[in-house]
Amino acid sequence: MKLPSRVKLVEVGPRDGLQNEKQPVPAAVKIELVHRLQAAGLKEIEVTSYVSPKWIPQMADNHEVMSGMQRQSGVRYSVLTPNLKGFEAALQDKPDEIVVFAAASEAFSQKNINCSIAESIERFVPVVEAARAAGIYVRGAMSCTVGCPYEGDIAPERVAYLAGLMKNLGVQHVGVADTIGVGTPRKTQAAMEATLKHFDLADVSGHYHDTYGQALSNTLAVLEMGVWQFDASVAGLGGCPYAKGATGNVATEDVVYMLHGMGIETGIDLDQLIDAGAYISEQLGRPSGSRVARAVLAKRVA
Repeated sequence: MKLPSRVKLVEVGPRDGLQNEKQPVPAAVKIELVHRLQAAGLKEIEVTSYVSPKWIPQMADNHEVMSGMQRQSGVRYSVLTPNLKGFEAALQDKPDEIVVFAAASEAFSQKNINCSIAESIERFVPVVEAARAAGIYVRGAMSCTVGCPYEGDIAPERVAYLAGLMKNLGVQHVGVADTIGVGTPRKTQAAMEATLKHFDLADVSGHYHDTYGQALSNTLAVLEMGVWQFDASVAGLGGCPYAKGATGNVATEDVVYMLHGMGIETGIDLDQLIDAGAYISEQLGRPSGSRVARAVLAKRVA
């Protein structure tokens, strides 16, 4: 076991967490959420995406949110850009980082974006070239690296194949995602090992959904491999519209509580983070998806 002494968390709640909410979330609420998250100590925040409002109406206010935020020194703001048109729109709002994405499952790729994995990567060539030329950092999100709602288990060889394509594309960092939350520790480690054939330890992160209650176990499993960067979503916001029953991302509060309990630094104030999660949960009219938040909030009331 070679546990890291410090972990960097990428907060994906404002983008990945909110994008599939049916009820409209006002831009002012999204901006306030970002402000609360950075006040809690988050240094990496995935804010919005530049996609067609026809497909994801929740993100139609991307420009309003990005231009309305009070940026904090030392915080990196990332956005999802699925194509060149999206990237060009994002460029006006000066993100620090863009995110491109592809699946390790051919079936998921076809159902999700109507093309093969190789074709999906090909579409990102001009996006990555333009971003690198503009001095913007490029992160890649690799979805369905452990399991797929259509194909079932995904072989580590498929993950290695996708990681190789991402590397050749010019992507600088990859997130290895268990999009539908079916992974268990050994399978999650195998997907990470496959990725590490192409990327250094400093250039990978874990992204785990909690559908089967395995997200913290999977986080611990790859922590033990020395991985020190993870995506998480405040209040456990989010899900996957293409996977029936797939619940949200692992809650940032739960990851922080576990890490702090292990003596691992995050630079995050857990109480302020819980407040941020309580804020957005109240706006959405439902309890937080974080067990830690629910326990702490109940204790505060008592």
